Amino acid sequence: MNQLLIPTNKGLKVVLPQNIIRVEANSSYCKIYFANEYPLTVAKVLQWFEKKLPDDSFCRIHRTHIVNRSFISEISLDNKLTLINGDRLQISRRKKNSFRKMIA
Repeated sequence: MNQLLIPTNKGLKVVLPQNIIRVEANSSYCKIYFANEYPLTVAKVLQWFEKKLPDDSFCRIHRTHIVNRSFISEISLDNKLTLINGDRLQISRRKKNSFRKMIA
């Protein structure tokens, strides 16, 4: 499996992309939610993660969110998706069509 090196305030953290549930942007920081550990906040923008994470597993659903497709448990008709950890996220109108094509 491909590893991702994420710079943190304590040095580089080695992360397996398949353990990332989602990445949420907040200004010039991102919060990474993992399946098996606590969330991690790093000083990187979402576009950095978009370039580094594999396209076949991760999808940008909103200007503030990238999700791992394998952690999606439900997609509702009002364009909200539910992840296996219970988080509910809105799919933006602009990303809706490309997201639907990707998961089809």
